[in-house]
Formats: sequence, C-alpha cells, structure tokens
Amino acid sequence: MTTLRKLFTNYWSPYVAIGIAGVLSALYFGITNTVWAVTGEFTRFGGHILQLFGVDISDWAYFDLIQMKGSTFDRTDGWIVWGMFIGALIMILFSNNFKIRMPKQKRRLVQGLIGGIIAGVGARLALGCNLAAFFTGVPQFSFHAWIFMAATAIGTYVGVKIVSTRWWKGKPILQKGNAAPTVRKPRKVQPYIGGLVALVYAGLIVYFFLNGKTMLGVAAIFGAAFGILIERGQICFTSAFRDLWISGRATMTKAIILGMAISSVLTLIVILVNGVDPITKIAAPSTFIGGLLFGIGIVLAGGCETGMMYRLMEGQVIFLPVFIGNIIGATFLAYAWDHLGVFDLLVKSGAKINLISVMGPAWALIVTLVLLAIGYIVASYWQKNYRFGVGFKKGGANK
Repeated sequence: MTTLRKLFTNYWSPYVAIGIAGVLSALYFGITNTVWAVTGEFTRFGGHILQLFGVDISDWAYFDLIQMKGSTFDRTDGWIVWGMFIGALIMILFSNNFKIRMPKQKRRLVQGLIGGIIAGVGARLALGCNLAAFFTGVPQFSFHAWIFMAATAIGTYVGVKIVSTRWWKGKPILQKGNAAPTVRKPRKVQPYIGGLVALVYAGLIVYFFLNGKTMLGVAAIFGAAFGILIERGQICFTSAFRDLWISGRATMTKAIILGMAISSVLTLIVILVNGVDPITKIAAPSTFIGGLLFGIGIVLAGGCETGMMYRLMEGQVIFLPVFIGNIIGATFLAYAWDHLGVFDLLVKSGAKINLISVMGPAWALIVTLVLLAIGYIVASYWQKNYRFGVGFKKGGANK
C-alpha cells in the first residue's frame, strides 16, 4: 500500500518515465504506423475553429498535407492529445496537486501567448515539434530531426538571453516579510475525482473497442499513458535545453537522449519485422528555421508542448494562453504555407532523407546511437564542469 501511495504521490525519475515513453512510442508505431505527436492535431483544431466561423479552408495546401478528416474525436492523433491531457489530469488529482495558480506578473500571460505563437509557427514550419521532429523523429531515422534538434538548441539559447533581460522580466514583485505561513487542510476530495475521471475514461475506451473503433481505443490508451509519464516524470523539453544554459543541469537532457536511444533500437525492430517504411519528413531550410523559432518560443512560453500540457492540467493558468498561442501560430503557418509563399521559399528545395535508405538499417542504427552517445557525454561533461551555465566554469571565480 505504501509503495502504491508513493507511485501516485512522488514524482518518478525522468530516466524511468522517458525510458518507458521510448518503449511505448516504438510500440505505438508498430500498432498504428503513426508516431506520437501533438502539434499536427493543434493545427487541425485551429482549422476546425476557422470552419466554425465560416472560413473556407478547402484550398489550404497544408491541411491537405496533414490530412484533416473528420473531427478531432474521430482521429487517432486527436485521442493521443486528449488522452495526454486526461492522463496527466488523473495523476495530478491522484497526487492531490491540482490548484489554480495565477502568475504574479500579469504580463506573463501575454508573454506566454507570444511564446506559444512563435513555438506553434516553428513547430509546424518544421513539420513537427519536440515529439514528431525530435523525440520520435530521431528513432524514425529521419535526417530532418537532427537538423531540428540542433536548431532548437540554438533557439533555446537565444530564448534564455531574451528572458534574462530586464525589459522581459519586468519589475520584481516585493512581498512583505514576517507573514505567518498559511496553514491549509489537505484536500482529500481530489483523488476521488481522479478516480471518477479514470473510470469514465476507461468506459470510453471500452466503448471504442466494443463499437469497432479499435484504433481510437488504442490511441486513447497510449495518449493517457503518455500523459501519465510526462506528468509523473515532469518531462519538458524546454528544461532539457534551458537548464543547460542557465544552471548546467543536464538530468532531463540525458534522460531524453536515453529515451531516444531505447526507442531507436525498438523502432528499427518494428520496421524490419513488420516491413513498414519509417516516417520521414522533409529536410529543408524550413526545418532549421522552424527549429530555431520553436526553441525561442518554448523558452519565452516557459514550456514546450508536453510541459505545457501537464502544467495546464495542474491549474497553472499561464499555460492556457500558451496553448491558445500554439494553435494560433500553427494555424497561421498553415495559411502562410501556400498563401504567403512559405512552401516555395523554404520547403520546396528540401528532400526527404532517411538514414536507413542512405546507409542501411545496421549503419543507420549505429550512427544514431553513436551521435546520441556523444550528446550524452557532452551533456554529462557540461553538468560536471558548468555550475551556472554558459560562461561560468565550476570552481572558477564569478566575475
């Protein structure tokens, strides 16, 4: 009973959480031949909102590209997203951790919206966010994922420099000292609500399977599982980069690298055993620019798509405008794709490059694992030698 209580109340090691996510990601690909992703559905959701207001999007090439069919509740990608929200919410309620939290500075709401818009544009310009163009892109051996990863690292560094400026931070809010701490009684009702939500969601999954909607049921299960993992492991790709530049902490970075390594091995097995083609996206100038914008945006917003999802479920109001901003940015990019010439300018010159096609399965895996190992070693070195981020060597005098 004590172990079970700890499972629901204590956060999990990010290595364990994201390692399991890597396994589930490969398994999900094996079952559905699609990948764990979210911003594509954010874009479709934006398209549905436009249609609701009478906007004709039938000639938008981007919506043809991402195959906008049915409603968000009729797609596996839709239930991956909503399942993540619900899975995260269930664990938050079980751990008695839901609380409406308003930012102390109201300007943070606007900053979150701006960051969300920039991240949304960047993610869809690169045809994927920290998942499809990063965590699940590398195990698919798509070359575009490596470009996106490098660009995101640069973008987060730029983002850290921006949020460190005085004009972005605003005036500090001073609080009166010597105030007696507020004693609050523990809220015992939340776990019961979490149990009710879990039962209703389980009933929905059973309904999908009984009515022949097997893939929706599968997506709903995996979505909830991913939501549980990102919340319990506090998985956020923003912190994986941002913490390196600010404090030298590399725990999340190394955990994500480990998760990608596990997923790469298992995904290759799925590809070879099932005889399926890996999902490959275009590597083009848009990939680098998209990654750069995404990196800047997630730091300005204070979280990536995964981090935004579980923090919003915790009741952190600041991430509502981040979510809205993501949808706005992604939808704008869908319009700009052909109406403003983005495809012709930044995408058309690119090509789909997959490491398996270029060098064969064995070498594709070897090269991927070697590059990930190098990244892990660099992150470990960085954490060991840098205490306060770029420019501060551990043990050195601060100037």
